[in-house]
Amino acid sequence: MKQIFLLLGVSLLTVQGFACDKCGNYNNEDFQIKKVSVKHSPEIGATIWEITVKGTAGKTTPTPVGQLNGAPVLGYVFPTTLKPTDVGFGDTEGIVALALTSHPDFDDTPLWDENTDRNFANDGIIWHPHWVVLTEDKRVEGGLAVKQFDPKDTTVVLPPTNPGMPMYMDSPGFQVITKGNTIRVIVPDYRMNNKTDFSYDGVAAFMQVNTGGDGGHGSGDKPMLGVYKVYSVASGNLSLPYKVK
Repeated sequence: MKQIFLLLGVSLLTVQGFACDKCGNYNNEDFQIKKVSVKHSPEIGATIWEITVKGTAGKTTPTPVGQLNGAPVLGYVFPTTLKPTDVGFGDTEGIVALALTSHPDFDDTPLWDENTDRNFANDGIIWHPHWVVLTEDKRVEGGLAVKQFDPKDTTVVLPPTNPGMPMYMDSPGFQVITKGNTIRVIVPDYRMNNKTDFSYDGVAAFMQVNTGGDGGHGSGDKPMLGVYKVYSVASGNLSLPYKVK
């Protein structure tokens, strides 16, 4: 596990120096992290995850491109030491992260109506959470991608709230709140195997979807959802030094 985190840190810190033609004008104070925290509240049986930025959290959202292929995704991401089995996935290698994302070109939370207009398929731009498993992927500038799998592989275990994509991704529907310079999400204890003792960090990043080739599930030269740019890292070196309080 330590080796995986080392690779994760090297990948993310390296990409901060990369040029990114597709990343748009998103590198602003809304993605410059000042503080990250995860606090456990026994009174409500949940953890409260927060990222505080220099600007206004959640104010900047991606400019739509009008299609799924090449769709931009912005994210406030909490890499953790949780195990995939803690959040409903099968036993697989990779880094479990809680990602708060916005992407106007598609909606991957079919069970949830985040903008409460009774249309469950039109609110991808609203900040919402995903559990993901990240792995090293040198096909993208960020060196990381959400882990994919063969859709025909019947041994893959996913949470029942998986959005139906061939990736280790879940759409759990947790409450996300943006207020001032803070974005926060509330996660019930039972939704992560009652784990309240783990380490974490905070990352602001640009990601992008690729559906070319491979039956629409990501081509051989790009992952289906890869990290292309890192705007800031809470710890500065992605050492995951923070513990749940």
